[in-house]
Amino acid sequence: MNSRFLWTAKQLKPTLTKSKHVLIPKASLAEGEHVDLDFGDHYVGHIHFVFQKEGRHPDSPALLHFIFGEKKWELEEDNSAYHGWIAKSWIQEEWVHIDEFPAKINLSRRYAFRYCRVELLGCSQAYRVLLQEATLISETSAPEKIAIVGETDQEKAIDRVSLRTLSECMQDVFEDGPKRDHRLWLGDLRLQALVNYQTYRHNDLVKRCLYLFAGTADKNGVLSASVFTKPKVVGDGASMSDYSLLFIPTVYDYFKATKDKETLLELLPLMRTQIKLADAQMKDGVFLDPNRLGWCFIDWSLELKKRCACTGVYLYALRELIECERELGYDVKSEEARYQEVKEAAKKEFYDEKNGLFFCDGQLSFASNIWMVLGGVLSPCEGKEILLRLERRDDAIRPVTPYMMHHYLIALYECGLAGKMRNLMNEYWGKMVQDGADTFYELFDPEHPDASPYGSRSVNSYCHAWSCTPSYLLRKYFLHGEQL
Repeated sequence: MNSRFLWTAKQLKPTLTKSKHVLIPKASLAEGEHVDLDFGDHYVGHIHFVFQKEGRHPDSPALLHFIFGEKKWELEEDNSAYHGWIAKSWIQEEWVHIDEFPAKINLSRRYAFRYCRVELLGCSQAYRVLLQEATLISETSAPEKIAIVGETDQEKAIDRVSLRTLSECMQDVFEDGPKRDHRLWLGDLRLQALVNYQTYRHNDLVKRCLYLFAGTADKNGVLSASVFTKPKVVGDGASMSDYSLLFIPTVYDYFKATKDKETLLELLPLMRTQIKLADAQMKDGVFLDPNRLGWCFIDWSLELKKRCACTGVYLYALRELIECERELGYDVKSEEARYQEVKEAAKKEFYDEKNGLFFCDGQLSFASNIWMVLGGVLSPCEGKEILLRLERRDDAIRPVTPYMMHHYLIALYECGLAGKMRNLMNEYWGKMVQDGADTFYELFDPEHPDASPYGSRSVNSYCHAWSCTPSYLLRKYFLHGEQL
């Protein structure tokens, strides 16, 4: 079965659209000098340089250092002092020797960047190095340009940057971020697909990604959190409890957008399996430890306690499965009974009557309360009071990623707070625009703009898939629907 799923995914592999971008800097460099190049926008692709020499015949090779940055400050970082916990090799830099001139240097790696520094680390005093040309061949599978929407200049700027973010992440799969991971992540896919349905409508790319996850599931139906596609397709060997559950709405969203019933029916058994796997890790209707099913992500907050939020994700996914099966004509009585059981257990376990909020093992967080709302534990009126009450609590752990912020906005909308939702979208993503964002970031805490879950901002992704959802929110909830 897995081979059949992977064969389907292979047939859906897209052709990348390539574009050429040429800079003619004509920079003359002596040892210790550098030139900074600005390509004017964020691009993903391959680059080559043409060098010539000035002066006498070279009596030593030239040693060049190339640094690429999504943000301009990356060119100034002291990468030798990197102290993060993920591989330093993700930092976008290269060293090249040139023995003979003229020289055309083709860098083999694909880069995600706007800025590039070319630094001459060493050569003799007999000559200077002349950078004549820098040519970038950018790549994307986004099919076409999309008209910008928005009622204000700021909303139009947010939409433009959101669309750019999504198109840069659309390669042969929906990548989470083209700078670093270069692969497909399940939680990111769900949000990318939602934006895609409202914009580029490259629905075959969504289908390809769904089959890649299905094709790399293990014999028990456990989904990989991410999938590598090169040199061959393979799951990353790790699972994430919340991402696995969100496979259910990701497939169902695809069906609602495409009416592709054949795909839905083929993937339905795997959707059901995610609930069964989660059930095995629960007792009395709540998770004992969501990490037993695989690391539970929820948000990039390292101190966040997650049993409550993960239970909310379970309820959200189960409710989506019930709606899906009901639409297909299946008997859903047992699933509905399970949903009610977990819903009641979650309120009993996590709801604090005195404070009128959900706490997870004594900890107050936005994530816990947002997922209780999205999981349907409360009525919209009750949810509205919860969210307004939560906003007034300075001791609550707040969202630190656009991923979690998206779910906060959806919760606000579902509780009748559409105006607040729109204002917060403009405030949060608008601050990234004010920060000069060409594409939106993996992590953004306005109070701590240099924060990184990896121990160094040098490896943060500044073009990240899960941050592109304003283009979905604007089109679905405001500009193509009821104005609230």
